[in-house]
Amino acid sequence: MTDRIATFRTLHESGCFVIPNPWDLGSARYLEMIGFEALATTSSGFAWSLGKSDTTVTLDEAVAHLAAIAGAVSVPVNADFEGGFAIAPDGVAANVARAVTTGIAGISIEDSTGDASAPLFEFGLAVERVRAARAAIDASGTGVLLTGRSEGFISGRPDLAETIRRLTAYADAGAECLYAPGIRSLADISAVVAAVAPKPVNVLVGSDFTTVADLAAAGVRRISVGGALARAAWTGFIAAATEIAEHGTFAGLATAIPFPEIDGRFRRT
Repeated sequence: MTDRIATFRTLHESGCFVIPNPWDLGSARYLEMIGFEALATTSSGFAWSLGKSDTTVTLDEAVAHLAAIAGAVSVPVNADFEGGFAIAPDGVAANVARAVTTGIAGISIEDSTGDASAPLFEFGLAVERVRAARAAIDASGTGVLLTGRSEGFISGRPDLAETIRRLTAYADAGAECLYAPGIRSLADISAVVAAVAPKPVNVLVGSDFTTVADLAAAGVRRISVGGALARAAWTGFIAAATEIAEHGTFAGLATAIPFPEIDGRFRRT
């Protein structure tokens, strides 16, 4: 496990890598098979696989999922740990201490509250939550890499200056990678990269607004896709199922990847 953490840390030191987000064991194993060097869980993709909406998964469910994904692959796994499943810093610390025993190589803590009227935790509290996560990881001796996330751009507060203020504070509090999902313009992304340098930045790509080459040129070290791969899978499923339910036809199934191709992939693992 220590080797995977060391590998994960090395990936953040130079260049740019894509860390795609599986939602179950099969998708995790497939992504490893096709060559990705690290993976990240997705809270939304996992929740949908349980028939739940995002942010409604329990701590016990999340921890079990982290252990399952980390145990299913040999590459490093970063944990989407939402807001740490607690508000108070000591609660975040206790839950992070539990999460880092699952075999993960990295973990992220975000600052969204889930309250539309006040979508981000108050600045001081948000910083202390990151500091608490840092202390829990240090106490564990695992070396798990900590990512600090600021959610303003996906929670109705798309303020670049405030996002940068928060990310730099999270870096000072011990976050080793910084992440502001929802930022899309290269100018904004470059501003974040410059503000937290030399610490690495993760960018979320959920559509075709950019390329790996463009983000690498902007200095981005890590690219994730969040729930986008899960959404892509659900898109095909929903379209085919809806056709059967509403029209009694099966044309959508005709374009599916043949059974032997999928089954053969897993037969070799």
